[in-house]
Amino acid sequence: MASRLRKLGITAAGVAIGAALSTYALRVSDVSPHHVQMEEMQRIRRKRTLPSRSEQVKTLQSGEEFDVLIIGGGATGAGCALDAVTRGLKTALVEADDFASGTSSKSTKLIHGGVRYLQNAIMGLDIEQYRMVKEALHERASMLRSAPHLTRPLPIMLPVYTWWQIPYFWVGIKAYDLVAGDRNVKTSYYLSREDALELFPMLRGDKLCGAIVYYDGQQDDARMCLAVSLTAARHGAAITNHVEVLELLKKKDPEGGKDILCGAKVRDNISKKEWTIKAKCVINATGPFTDSIRKMDNPTVKTICCPSSGVHIVLPGYYSPQQMGLLDPATSDGRVIFFLPWLNGTIAGTTDAPCEVTRSPMPSEDEIQFILSEIKNYLNKDVDVRRGDVLSAWSGIRPLVQDPNKGDTKSLARNHIVHVSESKLITIAGGKWTTFRAMAEHTIDAAIKACKLEPERECVTDGLWIEGAQGWTPTMYIRLVQDLGLEVEVAKHLAISYGDRAFAVAKMAALTGKRWPIIGKKLHPEFPYIDAEVRYGIREYACTLVDMVARRLRLSFLNVQAASEALPMVADIMAEELKWSKEEKEKQIAACEHFLQTQMGQQVNRQLKEKIPVNLSKSEVETYTKRFETIDKDKKGYVSITDIKRAMKAFGDAEVSGEELHDILREIDTNMNGQVELDEYLQMMSAIKSGNISHSRFAAVAEQEEIRKEQERLRKQITVDRSGGGQQKKKVN
Repeated sequence: MASRLRKLGITAAGVAIGAALSTYALRVSDVSPHHVQMEEMQRIRRKRTLPSRSEQVKTLQSGEEFDVLIIGGGATGAGCALDAVTRGLKTALVEADDFASGTSSKSTKLIHGGVRYLQNAIMGLDIEQYRMVKEALHERASMLRSAPHLTRPLPIMLPVYTWWQIPYFWVGIKAYDLVAGDRNVKTSYYLSREDALELFPMLRGDKLCGAIVYYDGQQDDARMCLAVSLTAARHGAAITNHVEVLELLKKKDPEGGKDILCGAKVRDNISKKEWTIKAKCVINATGPFTDSIRKMDNPTVKTICCPSSGVHIVLPGYYSPQQMGLLDPATSDGRVIFFLPWLNGTIAGTTDAPCEVTRSPMPSEDEIQFILSEIKNYLNKDVDVRRGDVLSAWSGIRPLVQDPNKGDTKSLARNHIVHVSESKLITIAGGKWTTFRAMAEHTIDAAIKACKLEPERECVTDGLWIEGAQGWTPTMYIRLVQDLGLEVEVAKHLAISYGDRAFAVAKMAALTGKRWPIIGKKLHPEFPYIDAEVRYGIREYACTLVDMVARRLRLSFLNVQAASEALPMVADIMAEELKWSKEEKEKQIAACEHFLQTQMGQQVNRQLKEKIPVNLSKSEVETYTKRFETIDKDKKGYVSITDIKRAMKAFGDAEVSGEELHDILREIDTNMNGQVELDEYLQMMSAIKSGNISHSRFAAVAEQEEIRKEQERLRKQITVDRSGGGQQKKKVN
C-alpha cells in the first residue's frame, strides 16, 4: 500500500508540474490564432438572400474564372469556402453527394480539445500534441461563440471506481482547464459518490468512489456543416451539392513551364449535365477520398489516407440524463467510449477499425455489440441494456493520414496536414471536426502563397457568426409559440436547428386544423419535425429524400424506423416542391429505403432478428399461438393486412392509415412475403423476451385482440338473471 501511495504521489505531482511548466513555457511561444475585430466583421456584408441551387449552378456554368475551386462539401471544404469568400476571393465549391454526407454528419457530435492527447503531451513532453490540444480548445470556444444555436456546453462525467485514481484524473482534467485558459467552457469539479449518482442515476453504484466532471462542447454536426456552407453562399460563394469532379484540368505555367491546375471538368448528378469550371487554384478537401483526387492530379502518387471506421449507435433518451454525458476512459481494448445525450436520444460510440473507403459505410453487428457490452459495465442493474433499444447505427470513416511533406511516412499524422503538389493542387487532410476553421485558415493561407492569389483582407472567420446565429437568443422559441402558434416542443426544435431563420421556416408551415397548435403538421408523432422543414430544406439545397431525412431533419440518425415511417409524407412534399414525376418519386423512396437499410442500421437489425432462436416455454408458445389465432379469424395460417386492420378497428383505431398498417406488417414479416406466419410471430416474441427487440406494435395488436375476445366471451356468459333483469321465477311452496 505504501508503495502504491508513493507511485500515486509521484504520478500526480509529475502531471501537475508537467502541465504547469509546459503550459507556461509554451504559452510564451504559442501564437494565438487571429481574433476578428467587430468593426471588420461589420464591414463584410452578407448577401441578403440565399441563391437557389439552380442559380448557383448557372454561376458555376458561366465560364468565369474563380480564384478558388474547392472540391468537397464536408466540414473542411465548407470552412475553406467561408474563409476564402470572406477574404474577398471569388470562390466556388462542388460536392459529389450532399453537404456533410460523409464523415461530417457521422461524428460523436463533440466539440473537444482531446483529453487523451493532452495526457500524452504532458507525460511524453510532446510539444506537437500540446499545440494540437491548445488549438482545438481555442477552436472549441470559437465554435460555441459563432453558432450558439447549434452548439452547447456539455458536462461529461468520468466515473472513478478505484480511489487512488481520483487525484490522478483530477489533476489531468485540471490541466485540460489550464490549457484552455480564458477560453475554457466551464470549470471542472469533483463529485462524491452520492452526488454522482444523483446527477447520473443510471450509473453503476457498487464500488463507485466518486467522479470528475469536465466540460466540452456538443453540436448538431450535419446542420453545422450546412450552416457554414450557407453562410459562405450568402457572402457570395458559388456552392452546390451533387456536382462531381470528373477530371482536373491543367495548363502550362508561363513562368516555370510546368503543368499547373487551372480548373476541373464536372458533372451535375441531378441533371446529368457536364461542363468545366476555371480556377486559379484547386483545393482538395475530400476527407476519405483525398487520394482519389490526388491520383487525378498525378496517378503515380503514393496513397496517404489510412481510413478507419468509427461506429456509433443511438439509444432511447432514458439511458442518460438530459444534461450529462459519460466517458469510459479504458474500455476492454483500450479505446475511449462516449455516452452522450443528443436531441432527446443517447449516442454511444465509437469504435476504431481499419476499413475500405466507400461512399456507403455500414455498421456491423460485432461493432454494435462491442459498444453495448462496454455500456453495460457502467450502468446499474436496473438499466437492462437491450440490443432492441438500438434505434439507429451508423459508421463514419475517419480519414487518418500520413504526412507527404515528411520523408518518414511510417506513422500517422496526429494533426491535419496541408500539402501542395507540383501542379499546385492544395490538399488538406486529417484533423478533426473541432478544428475545421483553423484547418481552413491554414489551407487558404497556403493557397494564396502557392497560387499567388490576391485577397482583400486577412482571415476573419474566428468568431464570425454563421447562418442563424445573429438574432438567436435562448428564449427565442417563446416568440415562435406566442406569435405563430407552434407547439412548444416544435418551437424549441426550430430555434436550436435554424437559429434566427426559424421564423422563416415556421411561416411556411401548414395549418393543423386544430385549436392548438395552430400551425405545424408533424412528419412523425414522436418527433418535433414538421412539414415546413421539408419545404425549407429544399431552399437549403436538399435534392433527394436522403438529403432530407438524414441531414436536414436528422431523423434517420435518431430513429431509423421512424424515418422509414415518415418517408411517404416527406416524399409527397418534396415531389410537390420539386415537380417529381410518379416514377421519380418511387425511385427516390427506393433509394432512401436502401440508405436506411444499409447505412443507418436497419438491415443489421433485420438480420439479427432472423438469427434469434425461439426460446419460449411451452405455456408461452400456447399463449402466443392462441393470440395469433384470434387475429387469424379465417384460419388461413397467416395474418394479412386486412386482419391487422380489422383487429385495430375493433379496439378503436379506425383512423389508422394504410402506410401505418404496412409498417406494422414489415416489422415482423422477416421473409418479406406480405403476410405474417405463426413462426415469425413466435420468433418476434422470443426476441422481445431476450431483449434483442424492444417492442412490437403487432405484438400489442395481438395482445389487445386477445383481451377483447376474452371480454366478449365473459359478457356472453353473464345471463339475463345474473344481470338483475328478465322474468321473475315463481315462488315454490
